[in-house]
Amino acid sequence: MKKTTITFLVSALLLISGLQAQTVQDGKNHLFAQRYNSAVSTFEKMLATNPNNIEAIYWLGQTYLESEEIMAARIATTRQLYEKAMQSTNSAPLVIVGMGHLDLLDNKTSDARQKFETALTMTRTKKGDNLDIVNAVGRANTEAKSGDFNYAIEKLQVATDKGEKNAETFVLLGNAYRKARPGEGGGEAFRNYKKALELNPNFSLASLRLAKLFESQKNWELVLQYLNDATAKDPKFTAAYFELFYYYFYRLDYPSAEAQLQKYIESKLPEKDVQDEFLYSQLCWARKDHNCATTRAESVVAALGSKTKPKVYRLLADAYFQKGDFANAKKYSDEFFAKKNPDDYISYDHKLRADIMSKTGGTTDEIFFNYLQGSVLDTVLSSKIDFLKQGAEFFKAKGDSVSRIREGDLRLEVVKLKGEKANQRDFFDAGFAYYQGKNYEKADSIFDVYTVKYPDEVYGPMMQYNIHRALDSTMEKGMAVPWAEKYLVILEKDTAKNKKTIIGVASYLASYHANIAKDKEKALEYLRKMLVLDPTNEVIKNNISVLEKAPANKPPAPAKGGAQPAKTGNPKPSAKAAISKEIPIKT
Repeated sequence: MKKTTITFLVSALLLISGLQAQTVQDGKNHLFAQRYNSAVSTFEKMLATNPNNIEAIYWLGQTYLESEEIMAARIATTRQLYEKAMQSTNSAPLVIVGMGHLDLLDNKTSDARQKFETALTMTRTKKGDNLDIVNAVGRANTEAKSGDFNYAIEKLQVATDKGEKNAETFVLLGNAYRKARPGEGGGEAFRNYKKALELNPNFSLASLRLAKLFESQKNWELVLQYLNDATAKDPKFTAAYFELFYYYFYRLDYPSAEAQLQKYIESKLPEKDVQDEFLYSQLCWARKDHNCATTRAESVVAALGSKTKPKVYRLLADAYFQKGDFANAKKYSDEFFAKKNPDDYISYDHKLRADIMSKTGGTTDEIFFNYLQGSVLDTVLSSKIDFLKQGAEFFKAKGDSVSRIREGDLRLEVVKLKGEKANQRDFFDAGFAYYQGKNYEKADSIFDVYTVKYPDEVYGPMMQYNIHRALDSTMEKGMAVPWAEKYLVILEKDTAKNKKTIIGVASYLASYHANIAKDKEKALEYLRKMLVLDPTNEVIKNNISVLEKAPANKPPAPAKGGAQPAKTGNPKPSAKAAISKEIPIKT
């Protein structure tokens, strides 16, 4: 009787152990398929039975790290779990690795390495390192931005080289190669993902990783093939349906996207998530059904309240803006910026906010700083530049002087970002915006650089002539004269094409020399240039006649700093010359 009882107890323990192991795997399967709520539920049920179940603790923490949207929140939640487990499990090696993972997420790389090595040493046997610990170390270093990808490869490769036949290990090794060697590591990643499928043909996670590998290579045919392979192996593999939804969404195939969205939702049953309404709202938004988009997104806000994810507020702000409901657009834009997720915060958010503010009384400076802040978020130089140019075009379209100055500020940022690669158009657009905004000093400084960099271009002297006319509207300082002379030299290379402009510039110089510099002969020189181009112009003839009959006079020496003959470089005369009698010059 006693022997029978013992046998029964042993059998029961084996049965419980087997169920528990299967339950851990069930939880991992939910996690790999991105059924996060189901994964959390599975591990929490295990911990309710055994609070010190080390595997359940570790994998629950890993689920938190993937299911929380905001990095700070997921680190805090997981840290609370692991720190408590360090006490209750007497610093179990798997939990130590979990703490090291958190160190990497906090950029404490030395602390993390120490924990990894400690856990490996604690579990090492004559056969080598414990595979569960190796996989956990590989996972941590591969998924954290500050992880040591080569260290992950080293540990995982040793495990596979010694004959470990674990599909998860090969997937982790493929991930590490992709991170360590972007581009060139694709071949090794492919080989390891395929090896994982050889070991476990139904391992949908490996098919998903292959799809993501080919997505990075923009091989869309293979992306679709491997996503479909993943769902064929496991019709409830939620993560693949999620990717398929966006695959069709970004190709504007909305009926197919909606079909995949429905499969995505069904694959999670009985798990339900109000956030799925957000995916539907995105689909409505893409179809330009903004009433549908706002209705569905509002239902998410109503259900979640303060727990609503910032991306829902972003969509609501955009959809209401598209509807022309600017008050609600601003309301949700304010909500987004108050709760924005640092990991999902892009330059477009500032572009949208700038547009909304332009409709709701935002100041020019507020709108300007949104464009400036948005450009900082882009990590790709060309994207930064494109974003700044969008802002510049916005201010250019407004047209008022303050807006044109802000346009100039943004275009000047483009010049700074490009550095030596800034081109003629970049400089011109920045200087011209300042000129149109009547900030002549800044316009002058930019065209100073322009004329040095592009000495043979007409636009430098042209703009400097116009700028200095504006700065010296009475001509008394002669500031525009040297630039007018330089401009005229270039214009006279094609008198037929530039006839009208030549007459205008020559008229300015004739007026200056007749009325300000009192140089009769110089004034006549420019009038005669005009008459050659327009021989029937009676006004020019009359001005020549008046000036020829005027008494001869020697132009006075200019006062200190006064107008000087044109020189090379960027001369800027400024003193007032003496005058005795004005002779009107008109054309």
